[in-house]
Amino acid sequence: MYKKKSILVVVLARGGSKTIKNKNLVKIKKIPLVGLVGKLVKKMKIIDKALVSTDSDRIGKTSQKYGLDYIFKRPKNISGNIVSDFKVLEHALKTTEKILRRRFDIIISLPPTSPLRDKNYIEKGIKKLIKNKFDSLWTVSKTDTKFHPEKQLILKKNKLNYFHRNGPSIIARQQLSDMYHRNGVAYIMTRDCILKKKKLLTNNSGYLIINKKQISIDTFEDLNNVRKLI
Repeated sequence: MYKKKSILVVVLARGGSKTIKNKNLVKIKKIPLVGLVGKLVKKMKIIDKALVSTDSDRIGKTSQKYGLDYIFKRPKNISGNIVSDFKVLEHALKTTEKILRRRFDIIISLPPTSPLRDKNYIEKGIKKLIKNKFDSLWTVSKTDTKFHPEKQLILKKNKLNYFHRNGPSIIARQQLSDMYHRNGVAYIMTRDCILKKKKLLTNNSGYLIINKKQISIDTFEDLNNVRKLI
């Protein structure tokens, strides 16, 4: 608890993964990705409850070994690869409050696939959200100008074209404004953001910029790079 706010961590870890089989159970230094989240959360005294939302009993039982509660199994209708995080978090919050018969003021999503996170980032995000009375707060990283949207290209009908209408006029990187991308370290939301506003990003959402390198694991290359860094 922080500033009289009850805090719930939800780790979204479904069983299916197309690129890396059982991705959330892949081990780094002999610890599965869901286990790394559990070990991190155990170091945070301001967290009141931490649990896993999964459709896999194997992931659920593994998570318990590392300090994450497994109090419900995620329904199949919200377990596919194109189901929004909002629906899963809404279900997790409602179900947890019903089972535990208690209310949570702040909900934090910590994807197992971003294992380079530090607990200080999460704590700073919580404090910033409360201080500024944001609906939600996402951690972000600055995007390399090589990947700026105004410099990107698309392939259409066997031809090459600019993705953005400003593309033809971009000559130097100094013409580009700073852009940022979500890094998956943490998504922090208030209860009202989920249950009343029913979205994870509103017109009153804040950010926490993380300058240290972060990798969200989607491919084997990502996994190998994380192993090298860790």
